[in-house]
Amino acid sequence: MGFLSKLFGSTNEKEIDDMTNEKLKIGIILGSTRQGRVSPQVGEWVKGIADKRGDADYEIVDIANYNLPFLGTTDGSEAGPWNEKLASLDGFVFIVQEYNHSITGALKNALDSARDVWYNKAAGIVSYGSTGGARAAEHLRGICGELKIADVRTHPTLSLFTDFENGSVFKPQALHQDNMTAMLDEVIAWSGALKTVR
Repeated sequence: MGFLSKLFGSTNEKEIDDMTNEKLKIGIILGSTRQGRVSPQVGEWVKGIADKRGDADYEIVDIANYNLPFLGTTDGSEAGPWNEKLASLDGFVFIVQEYNHSITGALKNALDSARDVWYNKAAGIVSYGSTGGARAAEHLRGICGELKIADVRTHPTLSLFTDFENGSVFKPQALHQDNMTAMLDEVIAWSGALKTVR
């Protein structure tokens, strides 16, 4: 019996191989819904880098498209499509904007509008703001822990002063490429590992 069979209590090596060799699905979650947001530009940049890797199926997941009501204001049935989308994914890259030293209310509501479908998945964080969005990212890490999301260490931080022209046109510096590559490496490794325990 091989190592993975012993670890996961299965004697079916083919079943384990199929599980570990199937292409992962990674959602790039846009964490802002306001008019004039720049998160779609950042998300497309991340997806462009990710797609060239060929190691997973990457897709933009825009929470603005799900019209989620504030948690507790309805019976929650509107969150069904959101939960279905999350359930179909193996991991995430959060595009995080810093508002008042934290994440947006829209992203917090989206996180809270699901539960079990987050469990045992991995996530990377790409943040931006006046200090690279670092404080928002740290708040998000605490939430990820409660939702059993394994957030990876490498964290590209984008500055409103050096990576955006006039605060509205995204022009990332070349130095972010290495961090993006390292972050995606970690997301893929952890997403694959966690898929075997779900």
